[in-house]
Amino acid sequence: MRAYQIPKGGAGIESVVAVERPDPKPGHRQVLVKVKACSLNFRDLGIVRGSYRMPVRDNVIPLSDGAGEVVEVGPGVLRVKLGDRVAGNFFQRWPGGASSAEVHGSALGGGIDGMLAEYALLEEDGVVKIPPHLSLEEGATLPCAGVTVWHAMMEHAKLKAGDTILLQGTGGVSIFGLQFAHAMGIRAIITSSSDEKLARAKRLGAAFGINYKTTPDWDKAAMEFAGGVGVDHVVEVGGAATLTRSFHALRVGGKVSMIGGLSGGATELNPGLIFSRRANVQGISVGSTQMFLAMNRAIEANAIKPVIDKVFAFADAQAAYKHMASGAHFGKIVIRVE
Repeated sequence: MRAYQIPKGGAGIESVVAVERPDPKPGHRQVLVKVKACSLNFRDLGIVRGSYRMPVRDNVIPLSDGAGEVVEVGPGVLRVKLGDRVAGNFFQRWPGGASSAEVHGSALGGGIDGMLAEYALLEEDGVVKIPPHLSLEEGATLPCAGVTVWHAMMEHAKLKAGDTILLQGTGGVSIFGLQFAHAMGIRAIITSSSDEKLARAKRLGAAFGINYKTTPDWDKAAMEFAGGVGVDHVVEVGGAATLTRSFHALRVGGKVSMIGGLSGGATELNPGLIFSRRANVQGISVGSTQMFLAMNRAIEANAIKPVIDKVFAFADAQAAYKHMASGAHFGKIVIRVE
């Protein structure tokens, strides 16, 4: 089969190279999926740059996110059948409940081979049927960004209608968060350096947009919009450059979901920020198959359609990575496996 792989440690986007691999064969309770589409996440840049915080398998097939059709099942498989349209869960061995340390070794495109190939071998408990109103390209956008922000909003923050959430930027996580918030009556504040992107976010239902270039004190603007009380929840993806301001925008007793560090890891955290806000802070690492299923029910019930920025051909995988690195995207970047 055709596939891409990354050598040990990663050496930049040019290290994502096309190779031929043997066609995989499903074993007990495994599923073989003919991949039709994949999507990229910021994590994928860290892996090719050699800066990802978790161990990465040598010559790994990259990308956690992909969708396709089940073409073969191994003995004992009951949850899916031939012809089902499915996506792989980011963690192949986290069906539900509390996460364990061992779960991280089953991360697609990192600890084990990922989705950027003609075929993917997945665990029965690590696949999820995609909502029927979505294309396979749209289904391929769900596993990492969608499940991550669902985990943050619904499992950690337990948001409800009328609450206020602060979302940073207009990448995949934040745009999914905006769509979920709009569907559920949650007021969403979103930041960006682009007025054009903020206008698009408002058309998707954002209650308030803040250009952090022209309004560097965006935390004060968020606090003011939230009635001077502060927001109920911050989805923190920035890291070093944003964390302190996120706490300043938060209400007393609010929650911060730590998801990423786009501006670098926060090397210093003043505990007084947590004490003064009596904040609940939790790290979020994607989610379980159970969370994915719950999210899909909400997507189907509200007819939510993922926002796709651009679709690349399989032969243009490196160009897709470069588009991600440019930061010009709004929503998800997809690679069609043809």
